[in-house]
Amino acid sequence: MALDTSPSLRHRIDADTYADPDAVLSKLISNTKLSAASRADISAAAAQLVRDIRGSSAPGLMEVFLAEYGLSTDEGVALMCLAEALLRVPDADTIDALIEDKIAPSDWGRHLGHSTSSLVNASTWALMLTGRVLDDEHPGPVRHLRAAIKRLGEPVIRTAVSRAMKEMGRQFVLGENMNSVLEGAANMVDSWVTFSYDMLGEAARTDADAKRYHLSYSRAISAIAAACTSDDIRKNPGISVKLSALHPRYEVAQADTAMTDLVPRLRALALLAKSAGMGLNVDAEEADRLALSLEVIDRVMSEPALAGWDGFGIVVQAYGPRAGTVLQTLYDMAERHDRKIMVRLVKGAYWDTEIKRAQVEGIDGFPVFTRKAATDVSYICNAKTLLGMTDRIYPQFATHNAHTVAAILHMAKEREAFEFQRLHGMGETLHRLVMEQNETRCRIYAPVGAHRDLLAYLVRRLLENGANSSFVNQIVDENVSPQVVAADPFEMLESTPAASIPKGPALFLPLRENARGFDLAHTQTLEAIYTARAPFATHQWAAAPLLAGEVDTRSTPQPVVNPANPQDTPGTVRPATKADVATAFDAATIWSAPLAERRRILRQAADIMEDRHGEIFALLAREAGKGLPDCVAELREAVDFLRYYAAQATTTPPAGIFTCISPWNFP
Repeated sequence: MALDTSPSLRHRIDADTYADPDAVLSKLISNTKLSAASRADISAAAAQLVRDIRGSSAPGLMEVFLAEYGLSTDEGVALMCLAEALLRVPDADTIDALIEDKIAPSDWGRHLGHSTSSLVNASTWALMLTGRVLDDEHPGPVRHLRAAIKRLGEPVIRTAVSRAMKEMGRQFVLGENMNSVLEGAANMVDSWVTFSYDMLGEAARTDADAKRYHLSYSRAISAIAAACTSDDIRKNPGISVKLSALHPRYEVAQADTAMTDLVPRLRALALLAKSAGMGLNVDAEEADRLALSLEVIDRVMSEPALAGWDGFGIVVQAYGPRAGTVLQTLYDMAERHDRKIMVRLVKGAYWDTEIKRAQVEGIDGFPVFTRKAATDVSYICNAKTLLGMTDRIYPQFATHNAHTVAAILHMAKEREAFEFQRLHGMGETLHRLVMEQNETRCRIYAPVGAHRDLLAYLVRRLLENGANSSFVNQIVDENVSPQVVAADPFEMLESTPAASIPKGPALFLPLRENARGFDLAHTQTLEAIYTARAPFATHQWAAAPLLAGEVDTRSTPQPVVNPANPQDTPGTVRPATKADVATAFDAATIWSAPLAERRRILRQAADIMEDRHGEIFALLAREAGKGLPDCVAELREAVDFLRYYAAQATTTPPAGIFTCISPWNFP
């Protein structure tokens, strides 16, 4: 069984990174072939599920919390900002200032007693009292008294708020270690329910971190093995691992090094999971790591010792236009290596990061869909694809959305060929009803970790589900009808205009165009850069003073040596003499060209630099020994300055925009 060569695999996966979303969705919808009648049936079934959930006596805590503190409320936003930031502030004083900033201005009293959850109401009471203590707006002695209480009580307030956040996070984490987790899970497992455990923590920053995480995963697998009592691996618990935890430089720029270390580490974990009779899922991460992760998976899947094990799993994110390509690639891998694998289909957890990264880096596109309806449609269409691959793939559908669940039940022909998944602490009622009504299997994705890891996880869950358009947010809101909650995303996609999220080049419009970006994890972009740079691999440049006058030719050209390769001499530099400096100063006058001409020249210079990026990158690399990221940063900075000053060069500064004092600012 021959392995796919890395370049072809990476090239194929990256080809659709920035594909036209409308074209991708059109193809998905055409291939899925869901009729209008089928879609109506799905929506009706989903609306009934919503009614059943609302009629249940035990709505989930997350649903109740978001009904009170979603992203549509100032208090909800404040809580999420506070929880996320508490982990990242360096000292007690900063924590106190942060709490004051987020808690004091909010109107907590209006939430008091509204929730059906005693935990949410208790948290509201504490936050309201904290906010009143921190509020210094009242005049006179009352203000001074409160200021004194605030000074004396800051450590208490800090501890209380931090503890409240931890208690909230604890509702969604099964335990701090595997022993406590397995004890808690034992009472929840039956013939239709099992677990996939996720070890909470940040990505490895050093090789020591990576080795520590690898050991932690190994010990967790050994602990979970005792609960793997079924001959059917689908009925046994499993574990989820992150490749970023197994290598500190898990990135395309360090692909060779990462592959050398990552493959044996993941292979060792897979062999250990096989011996335990359990599944091991490789979690999806940021879009720029997708192709590299598939290369690692391809190598590990080819291991002969893993033959006969059906527990190797991969997570695929439906919010990426590449999801369909990834599914087909995984199916081809399974066939080529004669394996059966598991695929967990999720909607995606890094949307805001992917959007902002593409904008900041000046990329003309996004690696994810920009509309929620598009992600929902992509999920359903790719779920249909997975259901047609069950000879090689065991589909695992992770969702808390009643419409998505109803669509999968409608499309599935063999109920034993797949399972649903939910997060611990979320979607309990939905999946309990679905299991009771359809005898489907459900796997609970259960995070395991210490208190210090809880807040980051909690915030991600809140941000994923806190928007007022989120299913989890709407499910217990009686003001939203079941038909609206379970609306057909195909119809929404047709009726809702595309999101007005500016792409990277348009980020600063109408003031100016952003500098062109280069995605250095994107195969096609890298190939284009190498092609543009190639003609200058041995080019010789001759740098000399450029003056508005006669140049002094008495100075001797000096050779330049590439600091990264002493055998390479990219050219020569003729230093300016004192006479050249004098000539330059004598010729220096205020730039008196018309304003429009000055602006045109600056913009043209920026355009020329971008057009000649191949030569500039080659020059920077050979003259200064710069790596490609620094070359891109230097070019973009120069282009940004040129366009910024061109935009600022006005006789009347635009309102609210700072105008630099430069020669071209004057008429």
